[in-house]
This record gives sequence, structure tokens and C-alpha cells, in this order.
Amino acid sequence: MNITRRDFLKGLGAGVALLGIGATVPTQPLAQAPKKSVPISPKICSGVLIDTTRCVGCKSCQQACQVANGLPVDPRATALSAKNLCVVEMKNISPTPAKADIKPVKRQCMHCEDPACVSVCPVGALKKDDKGAVQYDASVCMGCRYCMMACPFGVPKYDWDSPNPKINKCAQGCLADGKRNTPACVQACPNQALYYGNREQLLTIAKDRIAQNPTKYVNKIYGEKEVGGTSMLYLGGTSFDQLGFRTDLPTEPLPSLTWAAQEKIPFALAGALSLLSVIAFWTHRKESKRLVEQPVRVESE
Repeated sequence: MNITRRDFLKGLGAGVALLGIGATVPTQPLAQAPKKSVPISPKICSGVLIDTTRCVGCKSCQQACQVANGLPVDPRATALSAKNLCVVEMKNISPTPAKADIKPVKRQCMHCEDPACVSVCPVGALKKDDKGAVQYDASVCMGCRYCMMACPFGVPKYDWDSPNPKINKCAQGCLADGKRNTPACVQACPNQALYYGNREQLLTIAKDRIAQNPTKYVNKIYGEKEVGGTSMLYLGGTSFDQLGFRTDLPTEPLPSLTWAAQEKIPFALAGALSLLSVIAFWTHRKESKRLVEQPVRVESE
């Protein structure tokens, strides 16, 4: 069988192009792929209302969380880590450095209504339970740290000191005494800065406090709408950006935004490959004409 050199090159190029395009086409229709996790009914979703104006910075919640999770008790911890799942940060909101105005702010997992960490975890180590909490299963985690990159609040932390490092985060609903279904941090607060209950109820309480004390609170509930809503809700007496919160977050859940971009990747790759194939063909077109069409003999067995 005799084929020309031009035919041989054309066939080889077409085969590579077909293989590349085939690799970029998803194995199932994109319309059938899940866009976000199944939402939890607001009637059963629990949460915590954190009133920063009532917090005195005693760090009782921080130590109770460490005890409840079997972690070393360290009242000096000032930032979230694999061994500190709940911390009280001290924020200086004074406009002049010479005069400090310290405001304590409790930080922990926000337990998003539609969590980005759950959507990116490839092994299902993070899941949203039937009460609305984002739970973490360390026995499944493979330490890929995708959740750390996805979380808009910077909550999951990597245990760098462990020989078998994994991530860690707070799990809403943990118990201090094993008897009451109330988070340990809420039980330990001596000043009622933390209130545990149904999320819809918490929003009502928060709005009532703002209405009754308009000069005490800023007119905003942080977590009500950020990234689709969170189970941890905050009241503040000063702007939330001064308290160290991100105020540039969208109100739409992040998984829906990332899916909108990800679903276009296969088509973008296919389009780019097709464009490169056309460019390559046009570039070598004149060169191909100069080739002497000498037969290429293929030995048949």
C-alpha cells in the first residue's frame, strides 16, 4: 500500500486533533451535573448569633472548644489553627495608633448554607448535616487542602506539625459535657454574647436588637446574605470591616459561581484546540506545497 507524505501528515494531525477533542468532552451531559449541594430547610437549620457588643474577651468559649475537641488548652492563641478551632481575636478599631480601642471578636467556621469547602472536597470529608452544620471526617480526608483554598473565610487549617497532616475545623453542635445539644462555646459564655437556636429565629432576634438599639448596633447582620448565608450570624457596634470581616463577598453561593465557570472549561479547551489546529494547518500550508510528494512505502506483513 502506497501513501504520499502529505496524506501521512494529514492523517496524523487529524488523529491527534480528534483524540484531544474527545478528551475534553465530558462523559455525561453537563446539564445533569449537580450545581450545588441540597439546601437544608430553614425550619431545622441551626446556628449561633454572636453579639460582639456583649463580648468581653474572656476567651471562655475558646478554652471550652479546646476541651470539647480534645485539643491542648491554650488561652493565648490568637488565630485559627489545626489546634485552635475557635479563637477570640482582639481588634484595634481606633483611628489613631496612640489610643487603642480593642474589640474582641470570636472567630470559627461560619457553616455556610451552601459551603464552598464541601463542593470542592474530592473525597467527601466535608459534609453539611441535616441541621445545617458543616461536619468534617478526618478519617476520609486525604490532605489535599482544596477546602482551604475554597473557603472565603480562611477557616480550614492544615496540621503542619503532624506526620500524617490533615485539615481541621470547628464542628457546630460539639458538646462540652455530652448532655445538651448546644455548642461548647455557647455553654461557656458568661455574658450571653452567644445565642444558639434556629437560624430563622436568630435572624428575628438580631433584627429586633437592631431596631430597639439603633445607636448601639450597625444596621447589618453579618452572615445573613454573605455567600448565600451562613449559620454563624454576627451583630456589631462598629463596621464589620474594622472588626476584620470580609465585606467584599457576593450574596450568591460560591459553588454556583464556580460551577458557572467550570462548566465552560471543556468547551473552551475544545475551542482552543480547534483554533490551534487551524493555525498549525495554515502555517504549514505553504511548506507542505514545497514538499516533494515522494511515495512512502509501508511494509505490509
